Formats: sequence, C-alpha cells, structure tokens
Amino acid sequence: MADAETGGDIGGRDRDTEGRARNARPRDGLGRPLPYGSDGVERQPEGVVRSPDETVAEAQTLLDAGKPFHAHEVFEDAWKSGPARERELWRGLAQIAVGLTHSARGNTTGGPRLLRRGAAAVTAWSEQNRPDPYDLDLPGLATWAVGLAGRVEQTSAPIDAGVERPRLRRS
Repeated sequence: MADAETGGDIGGRDRDTEGRARNARPRDGLGRPLPYGSDGVERQPEGVVRSPDETVAEAQTLLDAGKPFHAHEVFEDAWKSGPARERELWRGLAQIAVGLTHSARGNTTGGPRLLRRGAAAVTAWSEQNRPDPYDLDLPGLATWAVGLAGRVEQTSAPIDAGVERPRLRRS
C-alpha cells in the first residue's frame, strides 16, 4: 500500500501523488481500459492549460488519428481552465468527441445521444456568442454531429472514428 506522498495503490485503488484516485491501467485508442501490463496508447496529460488555438489544433490532431476519447480530454481541459463565458462551448465540443468515442465503441444509443447533446450545446453557444470562435465551424460541426448520430442509429454498428472524424475549423 502506497501513501498519498508517493502515489500508487492505496486500498486497491491507483492514486496520484496528491492521493486522488487515478486509473493507471493502459487504454486503447478509444479510451477503453486494457489489462495491466498491456501496451496501450499514451494517455493525454490532464490539467494542461492551452490557448484556444492550441486546444483546437491538438484536438484535431487526435481526431485525425482516430482518438476521439483523447480529444475529449483536451476539450475538457479547456472547459475546466478557460474563461467562464466559454465553458459551454468547450463542454459541447467534449460531448461531441465523447459521442464519437461511444459510437466507435459500438454504443449505438449513448453515442448518438451525446453527439446530439454536444451539437445542441455548440449551437446554443454560437447563437448567444458567435458561430466561428477560433475559426471553428460550429454550425457545420453541429450538422455533422446530428448527421452522424442518425447514421449510427440506422446502422446499429460501430463506426471508424478516424474515417468519421469531424473537421473542427472552417475549410
């Protein structure tokens, strides 16, 4: 049993150096836990403060690589560390990335639900603010997310996250 100073296992749970619960199991490209000792995909560091442009660029790189779970973590960092007036924007983008993740995992109910929830959030934010912050194409992204949700429900099969990835910025 390790303590909060050194991190590790406390009472059967993985902990970080501050004693917070952290799952140290390796994960695949869609964020699914793998058995301990397996080769996994490098995880996104948590709590990174990035500029909005860095956030969008990093998330797009991850989406292009078929890693929407990891893109969600980048958006989550922006949601938690950014200005209050932009939290709903970043949260909506994170929901879209999680919806893509679940759709790629074969969750044909939850994936579309999250895609639509994220689309509604970015649409509401853009209507109250502006539709193209940081050169994001929020109307196009919302249309893409709703369309993908419908396709996932119709096929009832996992999708390829790398093939179905969105373009975050206007072309």
